[in-house]
Amino acid sequence: MIHVTRLTVRSYECDGYGHVNNANYLHYLEVARGEFLRAIGLDYKRLIAAGYGLYVTKVCIEYKSPAFLEDELTVETEVVASRKVSGRMRQVVRRGDTVLASADLEWGFVNREGRPTKMPYEFDLTRLTAEADARAASQAS
Repeated sequence: MIHVTRLTVRSYECDGYGHVNNANYLHYLEVARGEFLRAIGLDYKRLIAAGYGLYVTKVCIEYKSPAFLEDELTVETEVVASRKVSGRMRQVVRRGDTVLASADLEWGFVNREGRPTKMPYEFDLTRLTAEADARAASQAS
C-alpha cells in the first residue's frame, strides 16, 4: 500500500535561500508516517498505552530538487520490509511529477523498557498494511 499525504510549504519552513530547509523534510516525513499509520488502522495512542514504541532508527534522505513557499507537495509512504521487531519504509516527496526528495528509513518496535520486541498481532504493520490493501481493493471494485 502506498499512502499519499498532501502538504503545503509554509513560510517558516524556508531558509535564506528561499527554499525549504533540508531539516524540514524530516518533519514532512514524520507527518506522512503518522497519516500512513492512521490509514492502515494502527492506533498509536493505544500502542503507547500498552507499553510499546515504534521508533525510527535510521533515515537516509536523498535531496533532488528544492521546494518553495506555497508549493503543494505530496509524500508517498509505504512499508517495503517488515520483520518481527523491525522494518523499512520508503518515502518520496513530490511537487507534481517532480521528485524533490526520497528517503529510506528503518524502524524498530520496542517494549516499555526500550528493548526490541515482537509486534503483538494488533500492532503488526505487515498485517495492518495487508488489511488496508484489501479494504482499498474492495472499495475500488
